Amino acid sequence: MVRTLCEQVIVRRSRPGLGRGLFATRALRAGGCIVEYTGKRVPTAHADTLKTRYLLELDEHWTIDGSARDNLARYINHSCSPNCEGQLESGRVFIHATCDIKKDEELTLDYGDEYFDEFIRPRGCKCERCLR
Repeated sequence: MVRTLCEQVIVRRSRPGLGRGLFATRALRAGGCIVEYTGKRVPTAHADTLKTRYLLELDEHWTIDGSARDNLARYINHSCSPNCEGQLESGRVFIHATCDIKKDEELTLDYGDEYFDEFIRPRGCKCERCLR
C-alpha cells in the first residue's frame, strides 16, 4: 500500500491486470473536487512523440505530461462507466466525482476514444462493466 499526501485518496493495487489504482479513503460527494492532474506542460506536437501513456491534452497547443509519480491522478484507471471526470479550470485539470463515491471505492475515468482504441481495446477492457 502506498501512502499519499492527499487525505481523501490512496494508491494501492487494483484488480488483476490493472496494476495500481486510486481509491477513496472516505466517502466523497458528487461534484466534489478530488485531486488535480499535475505534470509538466509540453507542446502537444511534442507530446505525440513521447513514449508515456500519462498524457492529458489540454488543447491543440498544450498537453500535461503526468508521468511523475507524485501526480496522484495518474493512478486513476479507465472505466466505461466512470465515477469521475476531469474539468479544465484556468489551464489546470481537476478531477471531480460525478456521483457519490463510497470509502474504499476505486476512482475511475473514461479515457476517451483515442486512448481506448490505442491502448485498451487491443488487450481488452478490464473495467467492472466490461468484465461482467
